[in-house]
Amino acid sequence: MPTWGEILKELQNPAQEVRRRILSGDLPPNTPVVVDFDGVRRKYLRALFDYTHRPVILYAANWATPKPGVDPDLVSIIPEDVQGFMEVMHGLPEGSLDLIVHSPGGLAEAAESLVSYIRSKFSDVRVFVPHAAMSAATMLACSGNRIAMGKHSFLGPTDPQFTLNTDLGRQSFAAHAIVEQFELAKKECAKNPAALSAWLPMLRQYGPALIVRCQLAKELSEVLVSTWLEKYMMPGQADKAKTIAAYLADHNNFKSHNRFINREKVRELGLAIEDLELDQQLQDAVLSVFHAASHTFNGSPTVKIIENHLGKAFIKAHQVQQIMMAPPPVFPQAPPQPPQMPHA
Repeated sequence: MPTWGEILKELQNPAQEVRRRILSGDLPPNTPVVVDFDGVRRKYLRALFDYTHRPVILYAANWATPKPGVDPDLVSIIPEDVQGFMEVMHGLPEGSLDLIVHSPGGLAEAAESLVSYIRSKFSDVRVFVPHAAMSAATMLACSGNRIAMGKHSFLGPTDPQFTLNTDLGRQSFAAHAIVEQFELAKKECAKNPAALSAWLPMLRQYGPALIVRCQLAKELSEVLVSTWLEKYMMPGQADKAKTIAAYLADHNNFKSHNRFINREKVRELGLAIEDLELDQQLQDAVLSVFHAASHTFNGSPTVKIIENHLGKAFIKAHQVQQIMMAPPPVFPQAPPQPPQMPHA
């Protein structure tokens, strides 16, 4: 299978040929130059199916190299994604599924809806992580029967995040950090009531119910992951599933929500991991799909792809809003005046 650079060359060759023919006069100058991102990506999705004979769904978002001005919801796991899975799961046979995941995560509730829907049709789910599945995408990966990872693959902590409107704009905060900040404020204000004036501007932006929401969100993350692990990946090992879920959701273990967890650590935790390198042809096929998706993100407005090996897809694009400025009004000039004779 081709490398990242070879797939890029494959995408560029037809466009370069069109440009060459325009310059040589074989084609008119206004001939459109089209790069077939969808066609190339779907070719490699089909090649993966031809090798495994298992239905394939790609779930990928452009988050590693984000486009300026893209709403975070466009690349996150959100409830709308169920519509995408409804589209691409329609017509696939029940039983087994290979799910390729490349996502920064999103809402735990949305991940729960995806898992519920996927598992209503597929009893054996293998999750491929070609690069990284973070946060709620890690939760999604934990709903598989096994996770296939390479040396270049990573999962992330599942500690919940909240996006809040602050004086500096919309920012994301770890639920654990918000709770710790409230606890610190309580301690400092108990020792010195005058400190309340310094804390108030910061705490006011959180709202009165946020602490409870943070605590419940962490509990939800742990419950979902432990339930899925016990049900699909490690039947009959409830205690082990709870231990893994608690570890992944504990901010103290990682200090950063964006921390990458490599394959060796994931295996050490006890998750069922398959090494992609053990089947070089399989690894090449999976990475070709990932590279083709990456080129789609880099060369087009596409920011999220939900697609199967049959070419059925649910694709989200970021539309750049252009503000057209009207030209300044043109006022008619006054007719020329006859020269004035100087006064005596």
